[in-house]
Amino acid sequence: MKKVIKNKSRGLGEVVSTLILLVVAVLLTTVVAYYATNVTMTRTEMEEVRLTDDHVWVNSSGAVGAFKLQNLGGRDLLIDKFSVRGVDSEWADIYYYRVPSGTVIEGSLNITSYASLTGSSVLIDSRNYTQADADIPLISGGELLVYVKGPDNIQQDDIGTTVSISVTTNNAQYINECNVESATDQ
Repeated sequence: MKKVIKNKSRGLGEVVSTLILLVVAVLLTTVVAYYATNVTMTRTEMEEVRLTDDHVWVNSSGAVGAFKLQNLGGRDLLIDKFSVRGVDSEWADIYYYRVPSGTVIEGSLNITSYASLTGSSVLIDSRNYTQADADIPLISGGELLVYVKGPDNIQQDDIGTTVSISVTTNNAQYINECNVESATDQ
């Protein structure tokens, strides 16, 4: 008579099973985190805007803001709004000059008079500024010179105080601060 030997296989131990489940969970979490970071970083790294040469002048006739806007990112962007001291400016109060590619702008923005900014087109320093009427596209590597006519919340009492100038695009808001300057000649 033959003796039947039963094979008792137990499978994996509890400790090994737990370790496998933990490793799988950590790997899945890492993949999800990497994907989320990759999506976020590729969308924000491509857009880089620089606000420079910012000024806000004021006198008894009103205020004027000015700045240079550069698109240093790798893709074109659409400017949704401009704000001075947290208050959105109307498109009719925005005048911009699109700097031709390869042109170097010398000197600074210098129109301090509120009255100089009237009409749909204004000639300033031999440059023809256009009055905005809707969102402004800006190509990659492009530059704009921008004047903001009469920010409502800037008064003569604000001379010497710091105010913010912000530009909002589809993906971000870019903010610079500058001191309010006197626009009087004397």
